[in-house]
Amino acid sequence: MKQTPDSPLGAFLRARRAQLTPQECGLPEADTPRRVAGLRREEVARLAAISVDHYTRLEQGRVLASASVLVTLVRALRLDDDQKTYLYELAARSGARPRRRRSAQQVRPAMRRLLGRLTDTPALVLGRRLDILAWNQAATALYTDFAAVPADRRNYVYLLFTDPAVRELHAAWEHDARDAVAALRTAAAADPDDPELARLVGTLTIRDPDFRTWWAEHRGNGAGYGTKHYRHPLVGDLTLDCDTWTSPDGSGQRLMVLTAEAGTPSHDALRILDSWTAREHLTPRTEDLPR
Repeated sequence: MKQTPDSPLGAFLRARRAQLTPQECGLPEADTPRRVAGLRREEVARLAAISVDHYTRLEQGRVLASASVLVTLVRALRLDDDQKTYLYELAARSGARPRRRRSAQQVRPAMRRLLGRLTDTPALVLGRRLDILAWNQAATALYTDFAAVPADRRNYVYLLFTDPAVRELHAAWEHDARDAVAALRTAAAADPDDPELARLVGTLTIRDPDFRTWWAEHRGNGAGYGTKHYRHPLVGDLTLDCDTWTSPDGSGQRLMVLTAEAGTPSHDALRILDSWTAREHLTPRTEDLPR
């Protein structure tokens, strides 16, 4: 099935060429003034060694991208590894049929068992769209009481943009928020027909101008590890390694674990948080997100 004129692939190509300049791509400046920012279609076609007509039809969703054309577009648009993955996801989905209604997300038993063994370090089970499906006591102490958050708002990206306490917790909020938007973009490329994801994106686009701007950049993020900096109201600054493992069953579920090296101030701060939570007698919660 051919793409529609407003296809995600075409939107990505337009957004990416708007981010590039002729100078950084080794092209001479045009004599005529530019009406829009970035590269023109004919310039992208020239860099990709394809006809302007073919590239135009590709952006308009009138043709599908072949493997050879995708390779040249990766080079022409100077895509990094995440953007390349995102491009190929969009191209792979462009000819697929719409999917049937999605089943409710249920935490995989293996994920639940792993979460149950992680008692002294914050851990979350993230589902499709970065929904927070399950968490342990340490995650509650670090972030917030997820059990008190309405199920339809229990989403990692949603909380980053709408919950003042969660936003303030992230010392490098802009960096973390942009990475989260990029991760959501990657999820959208893999499942563009998801109505719940469309609702989430629509809500955040209306509510937050930063989300609206960063979503329009079409940046993907498939990184499974990194470093996060927190400013916790009880224990102060923490620098934690963030590692994410994806379930091999195709469910899209991921286990996110935050750790600190033993003997560091951040490790000691996590131990203090854990002991404080134990004194508060908070019951560990792992709930499926209803759909």
